Amino acid sequence: MPWDSVPWFTEGKAEHSSEVARLLAYAAFAGAEGIIGNADLTVRALPAPASKIRVTTGAAAILNRAQGAAYQAYAARLPSLDELDIAATGASARSDLIIARIENPYSYGETWPQPSDPANGPYVFTRAISNVPKTTTRVKQVRPNDSAITLARIDIPANTSTITQAMIKDLREMANPRRRRVVRALRGTWTTPDAVGDVKYPSWEEFPQGARWDIEIPEWATSATMMGTWAQLDQRNALDSYGRLTIRLGSIQAPEVRFHCDFTGSHQRHTFVGGGTVAIPAAMRGTVVDAVLAGCGESGYTGLLEADGGAAAFLDIEFVEDPTEDAI
Repeated sequence: MPWDSVPWFTEGKAEHSSEVARLLAYAAFAGAEGIIGNADLTVRALPAPASKIRVTTGAAAILNRAQGAAYQAYAARLPSLDELDIAATGASARSDLIIARIENPYSYGETWPQPSDPANGPYVFTRAISNVPKTTTRVKQVRPNDSAITLARIDIPANTSTITQAMIKDLREMANPRRRRVVRALRGTWTTPDAVGDVKYPSWEEFPQGARWDIEIPEWATSATMMGTWAQLDQRNALDSYGRLTIRLGSIQAPEVRFHCDFTGSHQRHTFVGGGTVAIPAAMRGTVVDAVLAGCGESGYTGLLEADGGAAAFLDIEFVEDPTEDAI
């Protein structure tokens, strides 16, 4: 029969193959691999540094890379801390790649050793691939056929037997990081023009007035990319306008963008875009904060830019979940 004859899930005494179970895991992870939670499987030096490293608890999705194992993934969990010995270096420095690897001798003829207890394994391990190039960031660069994910690289100086945190470079990726986009807009609401430029740097004012919104920060968000657009601002007074624009998210301020508008003897309209990526502190996650478009003028310049009936303001924020060590 061409089909795997017992699909997931069939009643009665049907026996489901391991391949179908791994297909289910692959579909659940959307074909991705990596850590599940953003603080999972962090590689750390021991509290009292020694010739070992420690991997924190967590879980992972790991694709089955055995030949012929299309659409298959393993779901692996580490319910307690794992420690791994790291060999000392001699006269030369060395880099070791720390990985989580599935070693399944029953999968498509792979040649891993048989476990002493086939029922209980183990089939998943923390391993160190020793003496990799210092530029290595992924296990597929050195062992492309391993069913494994990368956790960290340890760059060990010569004549060293003690691993410190400074030697460990975090290389984890999330299997399915969460994202949430929030967009807010104002257009043509300023029947009385609102100007920026009177308040001078380093002080800031909400600009344009009304460009302030309550934003709920997701509990899982570790960073946010913010973009503000100040569209079709009017320069109507016969003076050059110099200043700065930014976005504030609670206590966080995005990188500034400068404006420099030379007056040429008639009305001019200008559009500016600014923002950047900022880290979200743990204390801000899960809270509601104000997001504000703000501006100020530069000392020595009295020109103004105005938001009027022809202007618009936009705020675009994308919250992202990245690997973090906050829970360590």
